[in-house]
Amino acid sequence: MNETFARRLTGAAGIATAAALIVEVPLYFVYSGSPPDANVLARLLFGIVALACLVVFVTAFRELVRRARPDYEWAGSLAFASGLVYATVTLVSMGLEAGAVIATDHPIDPTITVNGTYILYGSISRLMLGLFLATLGCTVSRTGLLPRWIGRSAYVLAAINLAFVPSLFFGNTPAHFYAANGWGTTALMGAILSYWLLAVGISTYRSSSRLSASIAA
Repeated sequence: MNETFARRLTGAAGIATAAALIVEVPLYFVYSGSPPDANVLARLLFGIVALACLVVFVTAFRELVRRARPDYEWAGSLAFASGLVYATVTLVSMGLEAGAVIATDHPIDPTITVNGTYILYGSISRLMLGLFLATLGCTVSRTGLLPRWIGRSAYVLAAINLAFVPSLFFGNTPAHFYAANGWGTTALMGAILSYWLLAVGISTYRSSSRLSASIAA
């Protein structure tokens, strides 16, 4: 894998992750009470696809760093590891939700009923995503592999995610902004991540064309 292909794969995976998340997040707000099984399983399916694409994104980003700046391979590996842990934790949470919905013969709201997911979606995910974003921001800022705004915005998003880590002390009401499973802790962070990844994916993919042009010249 050369640097040009690594940029294209990173960009395409970022765009695909964002697209799936952008479809998934609004599905959480369609019903005010317990949603039908079809709604829950549909949003979980989009979430699973998004996380699979995120695994490709973090893997390709690590390869990009390794190819372009081998002296920062440690940072690319840390971003990869923390991103992979975030994806794994969230996939486990989705598996618990899906299992509860499939096994129950009446509609339930798994964001409340499946209490094992409270801090998996909340504090644990926020901590691992914050670490991933901080590491990515550091890597981009120090290497100049991608536009400067990506590094700066990654730092900002990392700080926001870390601010939600203590939310586990504030109850389990999804309608509350700052709670273990509150909409601010979970859905809002997912929405922000999706649009950020969309912008990063487009920028990274376009950078591959500029690199190819500079090599050809």
